[in-house]
Amino acid sequence: MSLSLDTSRRVHVRAPGKINLFFEVGPVGDDGYHDVASVYQAVSLFEDVWASHADTTSLSVSGDVDVTGVPLDESNLALRAARLVTDAVGWEGGIRLEIHKGVPVAGGMGGGSADAAAALVAVNELVDGGLSASDLHALGAQLGADVPFALLGGTAVGTGRGDELAPALGRGSFSWVLVADGGGLSTPEVYGTLDRLRAEIDIAPDRALPSVDPAVLRALRSGDAAALGAAIRNDLQLAAIHLRPDLATLLDEAVSAGALGGLVSGSGPTTAFLATDDGHARRIAEHLAAAGHQVHAVTGPVAGARVV
Repeated sequence: MSLSLDTSRRVHVRAPGKINLFFEVGPVGDDGYHDVASVYQAVSLFEDVWASHADTTSLSVSGDVDVTGVPLDESNLALRAARLVTDAVGWEGGIRLEIHKGVPVAGGMGGGSADAAAALVAVNELVDGGLSASDLHALGAQLGADVPFALLGGTAVGTGRGDELAPALGRGSFSWVLVADGGGLSTPEVYGTLDRLRAEIDIAPDRALPSVDPAVLRALRSGDAAALGAAIRNDLQLAAIHLRPDLATLLDEAVSAGALGGLVSGSGPTTAFLATDDGHARRIAEHLAAAGHQVHAVTGPVAGARVV
């Protein structure tokens, strides 16, 4: 692709973080991986990415959250996403990415994946790459299971490794309180701990092929927060609590404060608590903040990566 640089052009894309409001994990396969059945919901904590032309490709990161430890080299998913787009369209110029993070880092909310999704959209727009939504999803899948969902947004069922997505029908909006206390958990360690606990206490998964509880999908379709609160579940929660016993205390504390239900989101350590409405969420958030927790009152579902 021939270079036609407009150095004043700067494309801004916003992408959401996510929670897993249902997560069922199948048995470990011969390859060491697990099939899963998940329900993802995009929530109103966002990553903002700006892309502009530059002599070389580079990255800077700031945030409303602690960004210590966010890589600035080729291991950063957003930088890899930018290179996937430029390689796909034959663009030979440099790209400057500026990221402002609003999703807690290493909390299991897919902030890095949201950065990658935003970078895919922003760079495609910046260089007039002409890649379709389907093209971008295919590139995103090369970077991890959460990147296609950050592009899609809304609420979706994920199967296989979590990257085979189908939108979930839903009505209205749900109010959540998220607690993103420190002490990130390693996803491989959480899965390994689940496998070990299953073997030790004989709690094999119910099904060889995981599937989403129909009660979750019914609650989403009807917009019934109380029914959803009763149905949310995460198989990884057992392992996460084994590694971080304080999470069990937090779950009990939030339910005692009036949450309709709560769970560890994904591999944690972020926990998500469902409220009846925004006012109820604020009251739960105030209670947990007073106890010293880092809290965010959010709503979902929200749209996926979009040009602002």
